[in-house]
Amino acid sequence: MRRIVGVDTARGVAVLGMVTAHVGPGDAWRTLPPGGWAQLADGRPSALFVLLAGVGLALLSGGADPVDGTRLVQARLRILVRAVLLVVLGTALVLLETPVVVILVVYAGLFAAGVVALRWPRWALVVAAVLVALVGPPLRRGLAGWVEVVDARPLDLVTVLVGQYYPAVVWIAYVLVGLAVGRSDLRSGRTHAALALWGAALVLLGHGGAWAARLLLGRVTELTTAEPHSSTLFEVAGNTGTSLLVLAACLAVGVRWPRALAPVSATGALALTAYTGQLLAIAVLGDEVVWQATTAGWVAFLLVTVGLCWLWRATLGRGPLELLLHVVSVRAADVTPDALPPRRTPTDVPAPGAPTPTTTAPSPD
Repeated sequence: MRRIVGVDTARGVAVLGMVTAHVGPGDAWRTLPPGGWAQLADGRPSALFVLLAGVGLALLSGGADPVDGTRLVQARLRILVRAVLLVVLGTALVLLETPVVVILVVYAGLFAAGVVALRWPRWALVVAAVLVALVGPPLRRGLAGWVEVVDARPLDLVTVLVGQYYPAVVWIAYVLVGLAVGRSDLRSGRTHAALALWGAALVLLGHGGAWAARLLLGRVTELTTAEPHSSTLFEVAGNTGTSLLVLAACLAVGVRWPRALAPVSATGALALTAYTGQLLAIAVLGDEVVWQATTAGWVAFLLVTVGLCWLWRATLGRGPLELLLHVVSVRAADVTPDALPPRRTPTDVPAPGAPTPTTTAPSPD
């Protein structure tokens, strides 16, 4: 699979956005946008990360020309094996007990669920995403009122499905949108323009719709807000729109000036390693870097993350965790059948009474 600079760059933006959400300083004293500029990194980078997971699923299974037959089986096996490895890694990161809600277990579940839709046409993916965005939020609210949700239990199915921060019953919409995007020609200027137009429309629908609902109802309800991690229709629409705008910009610049994006695209190519590394750093430095975040600490995290990823990518290629997932999943998906012995033709049949030639049959192993 040939890497696309714009996709890696968007993924790098998502990772750096999550770093900002974790260790960035607050600026609630500002009034524009409401809650301060720091709020832009709350919820949106993780939504972009998950939407790009859908794009990755599409690229793993053929991109604009989906694979079929044995190649489809191999793609599904690779995805499922990666999902299992992500669950193991995510669980280990939760055990560090950092003050960060780890997304990887839910991410793995969404990644695995995406294999069902690998052969769906784009229109079906978009329709399914819209239905999830409409039905998922009230379903999640209803289920959360009947069951106990404990975000500290990463392997708990209830937490994965209806957890407070990344409920799969809602967040699968981002994966479906990403799959639809990944089935397009991502190097085409027309695709970039379409993504930008749809992104702007969805941002207007999400945040403008939440504002209009507040005016009509005279108050903000659990289902009419666009606040980060509210998992409402309006938040999903706004986050999807923001993600499409970021991806459109990264793709457009990546086609024209890929070298200018090298530091951030390298971070995106090592996204899993970078995400894991910042959590390990938080565990070593202590919770204060999250609860008492400073501008100096935040900038240091960003520079070290980008610098190390850029250096590693330029000298060694794949990141260590990315290489692990690649090697294990490719080997697990090696379903190419063993070569059969050559078929004997009538001319190979010995004459009556002639000695039978001795041949060494290939091992069935």
